Amino acid sequence: MSTACTQFSFSFAKHFRRPVSARFDGGVIGSDGGALLLREGDRRINLLQ
Repeated sequence: MSTACTQFSFSFAKHFRRPVSARFDGGVIGSDGGALLLREGDRRINLLQ
């Protein structure tokens, strides 16, 4: 059994005035965007408050 992901991009909260998005069509990439993903997750569930 396999799971298919059909969403190719995600939008995050702006960083100051700059839009932030994640796309999954870049081939081999690093994990430097992990901090942005953690920040957005925290904003949605309010874990650190």
